[in-house]
Amino acid sequence: MVNEKMHALGVEPSAIRELFAYGLARKAEIGAEKVFDFSLGNPSVPAPDAVRQAAQELLALPPAALHGYSPAQGVPSARAAVADSLNRRFGTAYSADDLYMTCGAAASLDITFHALVLAEGDEVIVISPYFPEYKIWIEAAGARCVEVPAREADFQPDIDALRAAITERTRAVVINSPNNPVGTVYSRESLEALAELLRASSEQYGTPLYLVSDEPYREIAYAGVDVPWVPSIYENTIVCYSYSKSLSLPGERIGWILVPPAAADARAVYAAVCGAGRALGFVCAPVLFQRVIEACVDEPSDVAAYAENRELLCKGLSDLGYEYIEPQGAFYLWVRALEPDAEAFAERAKAHEL
Repeated sequence: MVNEKMHALGVEPSAIRELFAYGLARKAEIGAEKVFDFSLGNPSVPAPDAVRQAAQELLALPPAALHGYSPAQGVPSARAAVADSLNRRFGTAYSADDLYMTCGAAASLDITFHALVLAEGDEVIVISPYFPEYKIWIEAAGARCVEVPAREADFQPDIDALRAAITERTRAVVINSPNNPVGTVYSRESLEALAELLRASSEQYGTPLYLVSDEPYREIAYAGVDVPWVPSIYENTIVCYSYSKSLSLPGERIGWILVPPAAADARAVYAAVCGAGRALGFVCAPVLFQRVIEACVDEPSDVAAYAENRELLCKGLSDLGYEYIEPQGAFYLWVRALEPDAEAFAERAKAHEL
């Protein structure tokens, strides 16, 4: 006998993974050079040279410093370097004690949901469309995933719909900006309206509502687009970050959680993050790449390559008569299918080798 819930997750099909497997099969059949795989969020831009250089230099460290355990919450100097970088960029005053190094964004979110959910049946709101694993991580923490559609015209948060969805069981709202899968960047106006709603709801229900800001695409924003620093707009924000996209390191599994000191019950939340990391087995993120991040914390993303791709794809889709949301950030395009059943459309596209 096995855990039925985990067994169901293990055999449940994932559309993203199924397309990835299909791409691998087609590469084997017709050659990798003839297959362009857009299924997974693998960056098409290589990691910066500074990452390779830092990794090579770090290999000279003594084995204990390179391969040994770090403190559960991460290498202190790496956490301090991240805090200093945030302070320079956003005029804040964070310290190493506000940061918890993680095995990427998935671990960051999983830990955060476990830290914030108080009891079975609590609710976490997500704005759809959203990265589908959110639901799995929220439910694994014992909460119910409540989906609230974004405004269809611009895919900004629908404040009225969010207001209607918040109840006394709501513990958090999750945002992802720049957004996967749409590419929308939430405007300062939208975030300020959301902050006002969360403050009013916190007062109404007598408990702080947290905003979980999932930010792996923060550095990938196109010319003229501002990506607001969310904790400066809403104090009860927990930031989950990953270097998978900004530095093209998805396989290295490295990121962090920030619990700003201004957040309600900040030290208790941070302790719960540490406890959730322990319970889930996410202690001691990969030490080599904690140290790489320390050395490369201010290394910029290569947005130019993504901007060029965006321009080419948008022009091609426009010429073919497709409707889509022009991405403001990240590296996704949200395209309207040419028929009501998007899955059937995808199967027809595959039949035409698209």
